[in-house]
Amino acid sequence: MPDRFWSSEEYDERAHNLYNEGDFDGALEALKEGLALYPNDVDLCVGLGYARLAREEFAWARLAFERALVLDRGHEDAMVGMGEVLLRLGRRDEGLRLFGEVQELGYQDDVELMLTVGRSLYREGLFGRAKDVFTRLAAARPECAEAVASVGYTLHRMGDEVDACRQLRRALKQDPDLHEARIYLGHLLYDRGDWEGAMREFERVPPMEHWDSLAVWRLLELKRTVQGVVEDHPTLGRWNERLAELEAYENDPVEELLAEVEARVSGVHPWGAPDESQLELFEEGEESEVIQIRLPGGQVLRGGWCGVVRQLREEAGFSHDPMFVFMRRMAERWHEQFGVEVPSTDPEGFLRGAEAVGLFRFLDEPVDLEGPPESSG
Repeated sequence: MPDRFWSSEEYDERAHNLYNEGDFDGALEALKEGLALYPNDVDLCVGLGYARLAREEFAWARLAFERALVLDRGHEDAMVGMGEVLLRLGRRDEGLRLFGEVQELGYQDDVELMLTVGRSLYREGLFGRAKDVFTRLAAARPECAEAVASVGYTLHRMGDEVDACRQLRRALKQDPDLHEARIYLGHLLYDRGDWEGAMREFERVPPMEHWDSLAVWRLLELKRTVQGVVEDHPTLGRWNERLAELEAYENDPVEELLAEVEARVSGVHPWGAPDESQLELFEEGEESEVIQIRLPGGQVLRGGWCGVVRQLREEAGFSHDPMFVFMRRMAERWHEQFGVEVPSTDPEGFLRGAEAVGLFRFLDEPVDLEGPPESSG
């Protein structure tokens, strides 16, 4: 507690600063302290809802936003927060209705509100609706590079890579330091085979501003193959160091242990199946349902749910990872790279979630792993 009683505005500002720094626990504590003194302050209730939402405590977030809306039915931030919670809970129509009400109230050009609305729609795979929100915002606030970049992200998810690149370049012209957009553009150029363009975009982001290990790995690969830089060249030093830091973070043994303990305490195995070292216990059951998926590069993977995830793990070069670590790694990477949410607790949910947001697609035709059927003729 502070040495003196803070005002509700001071608590709100303190929590807001902690939230922006990524300290959601600290923000939550500040908001609880503030609400103990000012239980009817609507802004503190709204802040509590967003802190709970950031911690993925959706039921508690909903209660906080409901409390705020009782205090002020027309509070736009509470309405947007409640809409996002409802979308996360699968109550899509109610969430969309709240978003519509906020826009009807005249907030279509409010940057923070509409970015939040658009990102919520994007995260749920409602790309057409998200594009409409971002496009309107970019038209109303043409100086907002984030809105323009968001149009680009959404166009890419809708399959329009050419216009997506155009919008990302437009955003970077407005704000050259919008690193997320530059890295995203680099990935698009890489996937299109524009190696020099991709290398140029990746390299324009300072090493310490890179949080996507795939982007750093691709840059190192391109500098070796396109520029012919040798492995131990001094110019690669800082990039190799950054890649090592990111991979160490992704493979933090403490984080992995905590994830496994949390899953076991909740009564669920981290990936919903027996230990991989005991394949004989579930191999037969796994193959009772055979699926096949086509990756963006055209490769087709076939097998049971666990088998396909293992193949994905091999394709990605993480064969040393336990299954649950690999799924969590990829879910986090996809979130950073594309802004999508993919569950990572079990193979079936992981694959269905990835397919739902367009990362690959299931093939419908039946699969016979033993080979083609014999001709009846």
